[in-house]
Amino acid sequence: MAEPVLLVDRSDPRVAVLTLNRPDRRNALSIELMEALGRAFVAASADSGRRAVILLGAGPVFCAGLDFKEAQEASNSHRSANALASLYKSMCACPLVTIAAAHGSAFGGGAGLLAACDLAIGTEDLQLGYPEVRRGLVAALVSCLLRRQVPGRRLREMLLLGQTLAAGEALHAGLLNRVVAAESLLDEARLLAAAVMDCAPGAIARTKRLLDELDGLEADMARALDIHLHARDAGEAAEGISAFFEKRKPNWAAARPSGL
Repeated sequence: MAEPVLLVDRSDPRVAVLTLNRPDRRNALSIELMEALGRAFVAASADSGRRAVILLGAGPVFCAGLDFKEAQEASNSHRSANALASLYKSMCACPLVTIAAAHGSAFGGGAGLLAACDLAIGTEDLQLGYPEVRRGLVAALVSCLLRRQVPGRRLREMLLLGQTLAAGEALHAGLLNRVVAAESLLDEARLLAAAVMDCAPGAIARTKRLLDELDGLEADMARALDIHLHARDAGEAAEGISAFFEKRKPNWAAARPSGL
């Protein structure tokens, strides 16, 4: 019997622990995993006794991003994009305090999971980035989340250059709340979850809803999905993803520009 792509630990009645469980694929976000994770956040939201959700990754890394092998198939492209948008919306709509605890690396859509959570902790060895432009893609959905957390100039540098940040840089940029030793990652996440218990659950839920409404998140995500899909269908994306698998530099001159 195949291992589940998502492990759900409800042993603590107040804190759900969700673990991405595709370590052989560096926890790449397949459609199955994104849909399972979205359902888990909806289920946690409906549990009246639950106060927080901790998100982890099994194996050597937190999440490598979208499963390009799956997403590059024409029949999966739009379904994958919509699954990612739906997942981010489910995470942002969750009335509980959501805590990402990341180790190893988190890139693209995987780093977006950190941005979608209320709080994010990273290990000292964490490498984080949004390399979409290096693959001919646009970090459109992620940008809606990041602009709530990162100043404009810094955000442009991150998204337009697609470079990798070390944990300390990510902390300074506002992508992380804490940087801790690897052996302390889950303990630190549980300490943050414990602090949530001192706060009124209704007040937390209303505060989260207010912040999202002030940011205009829902309308931004709808526009971002259109841009994300347009980039997925363009020649640059096909060239960038092929180059990624072939371990070579993309030939952008030969690719059809994505347009605006």
